Amino acid sequence: MREIRVIGDPVLRTPSEPVTDFDRELRRLIDEMMDVMYAADGVGLAGPQIGVPKTLFVYDASGRKGHVVNPRLVVDDAEEVVDEEGCLSVPGRDTGKPLYAKTPRAAGVTVTGFDRLGRPVKMKARGLLARCFQHEYDHLQGLLYVDRLAKDAARKILLQAP
Repeated sequence: MREIRVIGDPVLRTPSEPVTDFDRELRRLIDEMMDVMYAADGVGLAGPQIGVPKTLFVYDASGRKGHVVNPRLVVDDAEEVVDEEGCLSVPGRDTGKPLYAKTPRAAGVTVTGFDRLGRPVKMKARGLLARCFQHEYDHLQGLLYVDRLAKDAARKILLQAP
């Protein structure tokens, strides 16, 4: 099983490349990503988090689970919702567990993209699922949730990270 990359690894700060081949290898990668996510007790995982700079993520949040390949995200409801958020790639140096901080996100989003076979998908989300989609989409852009925090809050998290 692949290991989750942690803050400091350049792959986490590099925008991902689009997936071009919807083949058996992609299907295996998606299955492996789901396994890694579940093993780490996560609700989402993006390709770069396991060292694969491809534009895809998997999720299991708010009673919905799946994956999106080459996602596009559109904010439907720009109302800011601030809630606790953590990241498998930003663990505490001493605990190895994700570090959490109150993080602003949009209240509602729509994600479009493709499934593992190249078929179009479109999902509207609010609540935890919307937060998850935004978080994973950020990973594909080379961003981490700490980039969305006020400087003091980000510094507090980064001082605890490896």
